Amino acid sequence: MASLLTAGLVARPALPVQVAQRARGASALVCAGGRSGPEATIWLPGADTPPYLNGELPGDFGFDPLGLGTDPERRKWYVEAEKTNARWAMAGVAGIMGQELLGVQPKWFEAGAKDYGYSPLALIALEFLLLGFLEVKRYQGFKATGQSGFLDSYPFDPAGLNSPTNQTKELKNGRLAMIAFVGFAVQALVTREGPIEGLFNHISDPLGHNILSNLLNLPKVLGGSAP
Repeated sequence: MASLLTAGLVARPALPVQVAQRARGASALVCAGGRSGPEATIWLPGADTPPYLNGELPGDFGFDPLGLGTDPERRKWYVEAEKTNARWAMAGVAGIMGQELLGVQPKWFEAGAKDYGYSPLALIALEFLLLGFLEVKRYQGFKATGQSGFLDSYPFDPAGLNSPTNQTKELKNGRLAMIAFVGFAVQALVTREGPIEGLFNHISDPLGHNILSNLLNLPKVLGGSAP
């Protein structure tokens, strides 16, 4: 019994030591390449990261294979451009899925061809004036403050949710939404289906409805034959 108690007392500190060793190893991995900002993790463990991506930007995981961020001034613009495109993509993806879930017709990729009883030229003129005004204000705000926003609020944050953590979450969700929209568009081109319909078709017949079958159907679609 004494020997068991002695062994238990000796072995007990092993867990904190192992945890500390793992933490040190993770810290060395996270901060590899001199990245010490809030976003110190990298997109691929062991990958070389550009020196200008040091983890200080929200959503910066050291991924820039084309070197688009080498110019500091252009990099600021690309950061805001990605954020804007991410927000449009999130709104678009939510709208596409919401429309299909509610059963609203026509399908999202056919809505533009429907006759709504008003002049398309008038709609284009209205969008040009309204969105043009908002885009000019957004650009002026970016030049003055380095951030885009809405009207005279840079950044636009009426709910007070702006924080480094939420900025990263927004970009992560926005990047997923941009990829999802590309998938929705390709799916609509090949199968003439919405994302929800395509999901249920895949679940019911995974061998007949998958990415391979869609790719094999693509030449037929591009050749002018309806799927």
